[in-house]
Formats: sequence, structure tokens, C-alpha cells
Amino acid sequence: MTLENAVRVFAGFMVLVSVALTLWVHPNFFWLTVFIGVNLIQSAYTGFCPAAMILSKLGFQNSSAK
Repeated sequence: MTLENAVRVFAGFMVLVSVALTLWVHPNFFWLTVFIGVNLIQSAYTGFCPAAMILSKLGFQNSSAK
């Protein structure tokens, strides 16, 4: 799996977790969903993505590094 795909899977998983926490734990967990969305938008513009940095250290390779 490429790094880009791993970041998408991680972001989708975190959105689903935050929605579940909002429904079943406390309504203020919707702020986690907001944070994830804002982080996705800023990473598209700046190229800075903390999740990508962590996942690359775990061994996921960038698609251009073949």
C-alpha cells in the first residue's frame, strides 16, 4: 500500500471513529471530526501532513519511491 492510500485509509478510519464517539460517548466529539477535516484541507494546500510523516516512519513508501 502506498503512503497516499494509507493516509486516506487512516483519515477515513478516524472520521468513522469520531462519528461513533459523537453518537455514543459525547456530542462534543464532533470537534474531532472538524479537526480531521481542517487538517485534510490544510495538508492539501501546504503539503504538511503529520499522519503521512508517522506512516512513512512505519514503513509506508511514497508512490514515487519505487
